[in-house]
Amino acid sequence: MTSNSTICAVSTVPGAGGIAVIRISGKEALSITDKIYEPVKKTTSFVRQETHTLTFGKIMNNENILDEVIVAVFRAPNSYTGEDAVEITCHGSIYIQQEILRLLIKNGCRLAKPGEFTQRSFLNGKMDLSQAEAVADLVASASTASHRMAMNQMRGGFSKELQNLRSQLLNFVSMIELELDFGEENVEFADRSQLLSLALNIKLTITKLVKSFQLGNAIKNGIPVVIVGETNVGKSTLLNHLLNEERAIVSEIHGTTRDTIEDVISISGISFRLIDTAGLRDTGNEIEILGIERTYQKIDQASIVVWMIDATQFSEKIENVAEKIIPKTKNKRLIIVINKIDKLSTEERLVLDDEFLPQIPAKRIYLSAKYKQNTTELEEALIKAADIPKLNENDVVVSNIRHYEALSKALESINRVEKGLKKAISGDFIAQDIRECMHYLGEITGEISTDEVLGNIFKNFCIGK
Repeated sequence: MTSNSTICAVSTVPGAGGIAVIRISGKEALSITDKIYEPVKKTTSFVRQETHTLTFGKIMNNENILDEVIVAVFRAPNSYTGEDAVEITCHGSIYIQQEILRLLIKNGCRLAKPGEFTQRSFLNGKMDLSQAEAVADLVASASTASHRMAMNQMRGGFSKELQNLRSQLLNFVSMIELELDFGEENVEFADRSQLLSLALNIKLTITKLVKSFQLGNAIKNGIPVVIVGETNVGKSTLLNHLLNEERAIVSEIHGTTRDTIEDVISISGISFRLIDTAGLRDTGNEIEILGIERTYQKIDQASIVVWMIDATQFSEKIENVAEKIIPKTKNKRLIIVINKIDKLSTEERLVLDDEFLPQIPAKRIYLSAKYKQNTTELEEALIKAADIPKLNENDVVVSNIRHYEALSKALESINRVEKGLKKAISGDFIAQDIRECMHYLGEITGEISTDEVLGNIFKNFCIGK
């Protein structure tokens, strides 16, 4: 890629802090920086500064010192973007940051667009598109599992898997197309049984990647956990305790929660997206009815359902609620939480243990959300219900919806190849399906891309990255 513009941006978190880093990239990165920077030790001209070195000096605004800074130099192609690049580490004052940007722009830089540094890295061949997308995932990672998954993808684990598949497909299609060139001689260069075996192996790998998306999406966005139950059983109190903040309003008035409240927590390196819902009851309030409808919608969308029951209000109504909840928990993990045990005697709790809906095969936890009794047991149950396997450095897990859609289309193509080989159809049709499979795999890594696709990907990055 050739670009005549030199870009700059603050790469650290917006706002004031101890320090800030301002990144500059482009062919004039050093010469523009040289106009506003004076190293304390002038052993050589700054524009001749060696790559991967640090110098200490001053940012000058005419004759006035703006700040004392440390400046790092990275020369092309050995930089993040593949271009000449400079990083200025200054004090974190917002005023200082903005003044340095103003001076850089005054001397020939322009402000970088969201994700433009990473986009240049991709366009200059420093990383493929799936690795570039992993940069954004790494920045947004909020748990051990999501961090490990993003790191593996950024280091090229996913890319190597795709490159291997495309290489096999290329050999595959080359043999088929070679036969087409000698069609009149009726020559067969490729053994159809071997090609079928290769197609089945490729199909197996793509299928595995497609199926991994459910796990990858859960790790990336948090496993959805819906908290349901009647009104005033303590759902909002439990949510606030797990989040360690007053996220939901708690009141003795029935029907306080009219809409869903969602937030994410990390427990032992796993992210859970907790969803507090409107209490289930018969009501004539139209707004509350809408909230209850959303409760059922969230049950359908959740992976784990936490059914909360008030131990002090144990009655036949529980069975009525069970009839509404249990059928919706098929293929989901159900945890039954019996709350307010601080108000029960030992004898009353034993009765619950012996008589409470024994026909429901679900984990049962007795706790007091108000006094935080046994809530650790609930957290342990959530981890077990999540059933997230421990990811190793080389595990390839798909977490990006764009990758999932491309892999699904590639799977459709390789399925047609398999059927074509079994039915002994013409080689030109098989070759077309192979090429289509290669196309979709190439879309993931960026070997085949459009400006529209690139624009949609990088516009969601933060500025400075």
